[in-house]
Amino acid sequence: MIYMDNAATTLQKPEEVKQAVLMAMGTIGNAGRGASDAALAASRVVYGTREKLADFFYAESPNCIVFTANSTESLNIAVKGLFQPGDHVITTVLEHNSVLRPLYECQERGAVLTILGSDARGNISYREMEDAVRAETKAIVCTHASNLTGNMIDLERVGQIARKHDLLFVVDASQTAGVYPIDVQKLGIDVLCFTGHKSLLGPQGTGGMYVRQGVRIRPLLSGGSGVDTYNPHHPSQMPTALEAGTLNGHGIAGLGAAVDYLEATGLDKIREMELAFMRRFYEGISAIPGVKVYGDFSTDQRAPIVSFNLLDYDSSDVSDELDMKYGIVTRPGAHCAPLMHQALGTVEQGAVRFSFSHYNTLEEVDAAIKAVKELASE
Repeated sequence: MIYMDNAATTLQKPEEVKQAVLMAMGTIGNAGRGASDAALAASRVVYGTREKLADFFYAESPNCIVFTANSTESLNIAVKGLFQPGDHVITTVLEHNSVLRPLYECQERGAVLTILGSDARGNISYREMEDAVRAETKAIVCTHASNLTGNMIDLERVGQIARKHDLLFVVDASQTAGVYPIDVQKLGIDVLCFTGHKSLLGPQGTGGMYVRQGVRIRPLLSGGSGVDTYNPHHPSQMPTALEAGTLNGHGIAGLGAAVDYLEATGLDKIREMELAFMRRFYEGISAIPGVKVYGDFSTDQRAPIVSFNLLDYDSSDVSDELDMKYGIVTRPGAHCAPLMHQALGTVEQGAVRFSFSHYNTLEEVDAAIKAVKELASE
């Protein structure tokens, strides 16, 4: 099998991650619930990973890091916990449904939504973004990179707009955390949502969010916290305020090991490899008759993703053929990115997405190019 669906989830994990999960399965109890050796071991794992992620994202404090199950949960907590009826929020057509659907729910309850369009290559206009700001604007919510085109949003420019107009800045880093360094303080990010199972190379069921000190988010869940038991309300101190119930300690142990691996290997090295694979594949298929590639490839400031269509074939048929005939795993369809497909005119056909990991090889990339050429010639 040649696995090129890493934008959905990374299949290959570092051996250190597997070993950390296995060890945790037999050694840790419930973090924050008692003072037994097992409970304390769990607390050390959780807090240790919190510290690692705080350093990884340049947060002010480990208490700014909240653990969740994935980016979807993080984004639901952020969006539903920040916005009230009457608030105006700016977002983009690049967004995943994990951003759009919670925002639509807020809109149904009285919030006002502006969705910025894109050009033919899937890029937004920062002038249009600033022009969309009005008196009642509360926040800008955007992805760091499209999971369909790989195009990136310039977080520094958006952060400057947000600071200039005293807006909250909420970022979905699902496709970039673990590929690009993200300095939340330098970029002016108030809330950063991330998942563990993609480029962070951690287990599924892990993720989290950075919340800037002083930003108050209404909890999505309430319940057991291990502290302040007789309080009828969920504790308000961070990060407990946004973490109700037992955490995924086993997964968090794996996530901590994944951060160690990324730091030891180096994001620059990982990104260089992944972008080299992406560029080789793009250049190998973009001139094939009948192949239409989507996105802006004029820069390597992008996620390692290439999405395309072959003539008028349904993307699912092409992806199935790649899998069954060549053993190449890709992702067809709509990719939970409905507005981006509308902007690109691919609603009916979808698109075939290749997304690369540093665990891929040049031989695999060349095999994928050859497969697309053969399918195009049939």
